[in-house]
Amino acid sequence: MNQELQNIQTSNGATFQDSIPVSFGNNTQAIEAIKQGVALCDRSHWGLINISDDDRLRFLHNQSTNNFNILKPGEGCETVFVTPTARTIDLATAYVTEDAVLLLVSPTRCQQLIEWFDRYLFPMDRVAVKDISSEYAIFSLMGPESKNSIAKLSGITPPDAPHASHQLISLKDVEVRFTVGSGLATEGCTLIVPVNNAAKVWQILTETGAVPMGDRLWQQLRIEQGRPAPDYELTDDYNPLEAGLWNTISFEKGCYIGQETIARLNTYKGVKQRLWGIRLNGMAELGNVVKVGDEKVGKLTSCTETTNEDYFGLVYIKTKAGGVGLKVQVGNVEGEVVEVPFLTHQDIDS
Repeated sequence: MNQELQNIQTSNGATFQDSIPVSFGNNTQAIEAIKQGVALCDRSHWGLINISDDDRLRFLHNQSTNNFNILKPGEGCETVFVTPTARTIDLATAYVTEDAVLLLVSPTRCQQLIEWFDRYLFPMDRVAVKDISSEYAIFSLMGPESKNSIAKLSGITPPDAPHASHQLISLKDVEVRFTVGSGLATEGCTLIVPVNNAAKVWQILTETGAVPMGDRLWQQLRIEQGRPAPDYELTDDYNPLEAGLWNTISFEKGCYIGQETIARLNTYKGVKQRLWGIRLNGMAELGNVVKVGDEKVGKLTSCTETTNEDYFGLVYIKTKAGGVGLKVQVGNVEGEVVEVPFLTHQDIDS
């Protein structure tokens, strides 16, 4: 459990760490829970931003890649915030409520995004931006029994609904926001919990069989499944099309920051590189050049040892060099390019 959550003050003045035993199953137990049961990950170190007032949807519609104007309360989406030249800032998940939009953003991007929003707010805009990260804990449940676990605790079976759909539910008299999606490609859900009830909810979930997992395993799964992360795959060097985030982009919504560049890349088949997974025969150093023979074709951006004691990474590969099945050299390590479930790529040759 991360340090921030351990130090959360509960309603009686005790800390989260004082309230319940802090323990994790080993990776084998957690991975087995992800496959057959429920694993529980604390993501409270992620950022949560509240966007409110009358122009909130229009503002976010103009600030990011997805279509906010069609969203209604209870719905949500993943969206990418980009620079005017379409370089990636962050991949965020948005939840539209009756009077606000909640943005779940990467841990290292919360303050940057708040400052970014401030740059584009004008006196006539009816938009209020507030960092509410310290007011809520974020718990993600992963595995095929996640939904059933919530149903047993709440007495309500959440309906089958699109990703990022959400509703308020009660877990033993604690109101939390249930959202569809684990943050990874793995089946699951995410709970947004008032911080003063964080310890209670964590205990409820673990007592009903959820197996706690640490951030190290989250990062391993992130890489294996291909979720791009800021400072690794999401940087000033790449745009969201290259990063495989096509599903977060609306090509019909009209003008937004970075739209012209993204539209041009799509129209003229201008995606010069793509993000892929790579199976490696050893640990490779981040930033290493990827080669086919003597030709430089890409760059390694993330790397991890897997549970099976294999090695896996994420790489940007030049489109013309190929994709799935391509055999490459990463430093002194051999690798093969593979698909990963989190990412989507459009066939730019069609």
